[in-house]
Amino acid sequence: MAAEGFGGKAVLIAGPTASGKSPLALALAERRNGAVINADSMQVYRELRVLTARPGPDDEARAPHRLYGAVSIAEPFSAARWRAAALAAIAEARAAGRLPILVGGSGFYLKALTEGLVELPPIPEAVRAAARRRARELSARDFHAEIAARDPAAARRIGPNDFQRLARAWEVHEATGRALSDWQADKGEGAMAGEFHAVLLDPPRERVRQAASARLAAMVAGGALDEARAVGHLDSALPGMRALGLRELLAAVRGECSVAEATLKAEHATHRYIKRQTTWFRHQMRFGARFEDWRGALAALVGEDSGAPSADARRGRLTITA
Repeated sequence: MAAEGFGGKAVLIAGPTASGKSPLALALAERRNGAVINADSMQVYRELRVLTARPGPDDEARAPHRLYGAVSIAEPFSAARWRAAALAAIAEARAAGRLPILVGGSGFYLKALTEGLVELPPIPEAVRAAARRRARELSARDFHAEIAARDPAAARRIGPNDFQRLARAWEVHEATGRALSDWQADKGEGAMAGEFHAVLLDPPRERVRQAASARLAAMVAGGALDEARAVGHLDSALPGMRALGLRELLAAVRGECSVAEATLKAEHATHRYIKRQTTWFRHQMRFGARFEDWRGALAALVGEDSGAPSADARRGRLTITA
């Protein structure tokens, strides 16, 4: 079946981790001749298939998947590089007569795609070095507090252990005298929000937490420790080393704690991340529809695409927010 419907727009599926984004994207791709395009900042790294819950070979055989495991974790990968690759993948899907379906929980990537990116002034290498030095001198909590004084909005959305993004906020403010969040609030080049049918999966918080905990346990049993061990020698400042659970599992690999303790800490970190994701999506992006369940979302989306309202939509599971 040729790709059709959605007014010629690509579909964008967002939501917190373990909310059902991947099964929704795959099921929609099968029904509407789609290509699934990764919009998760960690699933781009090939070494972390298990730990990032990347689609497996069976899923990849059911529909084309793009930008999954595309680069090595040893290679820094930015939102700008992802955006360029995503636009190319969208063009490739359309040229093949497929519906582009972008899916992920990385809000900054999605916002970069829909709203464009602001080009920042070059940051002198001396300032970059000073940012790294300052981060090493202070504890994670104190460095985060220093960022909060310089750029409160950035500190609210960046966790204390996210060294790279905190250092980026510090160096931009130091070099330009202006907060990174202020720069990012400017309208970016290449904004294209109107070209996407954006859908948010927003299940009840406790349901997502339970799903995330079950998935983490399966990851630990299914090879996540081996993945952590294989990348443990790399620079901890690399973007891919921020993958959820990686820092905690590395502590177990190094004998600093038990696997059970590491898993519990990773579970707590994941729950905090879900809370941040949920808050971000509710306030930082606009969505055409919001669903609590991916199966209800699929029924409504297929109903929309065929021109007939689905039973789920008639029951009110489809909430128009824009």
